[in-house]
Amino acid sequence: MKNGTEKYSPLNRYRVKKFLNRTGLYILLCTITLLIIIPLVWMFSTSFKLKSQLFTKEIYWIPKVITLQNYTKILNNPSTPIGRWFLNSLIVASITTTLKLLIDSLAGYAYARMDFPGKKQIFGLLLATLFLPGVMFLVPNFVTVAKLNMLNKFSGVIIPSLASVFGVYFMRQFFMSIPKELEEAAQIDGANTVQIFIQIALPLAKPALATLAVIEFLGSWNDFLWSLLVLKDRAVQTLQPGLRTLQGAYTSEYGLMMAGAVIVAIPVLIIYVFMQRFIVQSVATTGIKG
Repeated sequence: MKNGTEKYSPLNRYRVKKFLNRTGLYILLCTITLLIIIPLVWMFSTSFKLKSQLFTKEIYWIPKVITLQNYTKILNNPSTPIGRWFLNSLIVASITTTLKLLIDSLAGYAYARMDFPGKKQIFGLLLATLFLPGVMFLVPNFVTVAKLNMLNKFSGVIIPSLASVFGVYFMRQFFMSIPKELEEAAQIDGANTVQIFIQIALPLAKPALATLAVIEFLGSWNDFLWSLLVLKDRAVQTLQPGLRTLQGAYTSEYGLMMAGAVIVAIPVLIIYVFMQRFIVQSVATTGIKG
């Protein structure tokens, strides 16, 4: 039997403190996970419910009657061309992501490895724009897009979104983590800056590029406000503003909206599942840690 001295020894106190800290951390993580998952589960459940089951006193996480009525109605209704909206979202998000990766990687490499006058000052100004709310750019961007006759066109959504300070900063941090000795060895072998960027820096930056691709694709895929302002015709609308038409001033088709939300969420979840290992790897190597 342990005496009182052994029971309250520094080692035991350390173990108890570690156990309590870990337990508190797990409780916090589980709480945050539930806060994220519960709305998704409710969305998925509601999409399979009849309209009569949407507003009841009792909460049913599993529908009493499971139906595909909401999905067939939203997919077969000519006034809600969700297939066309899905294709439009895919085109806009893919082009935006590709162009952003190209621009951000070039700019990030320049800020990380090249010297030019005013480099620190320009980069500081770029970082300062991160603290400005995006809403304040809506009016000038809209006026510019309207004067360039890009309303109701994908270019009106894509071009203004290409200026991504976060992407430049993200890629700069990754390129700075690459040992300079690799590039110096390539220079000794006669490689110029373009060859070093294409043949050495970019292949090493695959995890960062994959992570940035996921972030930018999700941002473009989920964009609502700017797409709503620029794309007015239903034929060119993307999923987010298109689904808004299911909500009227006095009525809301919650079953149809949840079915549409599931259709929107599925590609995003699939992409994240397949790319999450790149995100973890990239965050661990770029120095952008929480």
